[in-house]
Amino acid sequence: MTHKIAVIGGTGPQGRGLAYRLALAGHTVTIGSRDAARAAEKAEEIAAKIGGPAAIGGAENSVAAATSDVILLAVPWDGHAELVTALAAELGGKTIISCVNPLGFDQNGPYGLTLAESAAEEAQRIVPDATVVGAFHHVAALSLWKTDGLLSHEDILVCGDDLQAKELVMDLAAAVTGKKGIDAGALRLARQLEPLTAVLININKAYKTRSGLAITGVGEHA
Repeated sequence: MTHKIAVIGGTGPQGRGLAYRLALAGHTVTIGSRDAARAAEKAEEIAAKIGGPAAIGGAENSVAAATSDVILLAVPWDGHAELVTALAAELGGKTIISCVNPLGFDQNGPYGLTLAESAAEEAQRIVPDATVVGAFHHVAALSLWKTDGLLSHEDILVCGDDLQAKELVMDLAAAVTGKKGIDAGALRLARQLEPLTAVLININKAYKTRSGLAITGVGEHA
């Protein structure tokens, strides 16, 4: 099943990579940005990389969200609440996928911020009539954009409180890895999943690689 997906923050590295993978898998993707012209340029870049038929375009954030059924938030933590609040009317009633990672940076590198709620929970609080699912936190932007083929060696961890929405996102994970995502539990588990990204960034720096996560012991989940 294909979906109409808005990637809010699609002009950034993570959003661009996810938009590319979703469009490549046959979904209709709209890049969202505060600048509609910039969104259109990024959509053209992605379409050129796909090199064949692809349903991808660009629009201002509110237009992208209003015309899509699934909204992927791939935006920086700074300004997250302001952006979600501004788009609350367009996000209402939609499935929202949050891959936002609230991280801090100092002389010792990245670290997870200590917060009362995760980014995913914040989005759910701001837009209570939407259904928020946390996913795609740990896939490296460069892997999404530069790796040929599916990232079959990785798993996508998915958390949420609505089973139907979580199943939808677990199915969307196949656009990245070629297999269904892993059910990681309730939305509150985003508090653990989001800051784990800082660990992977530090591993990448130490080993000069693009690390990812793979879950063992769950059997075949394709």
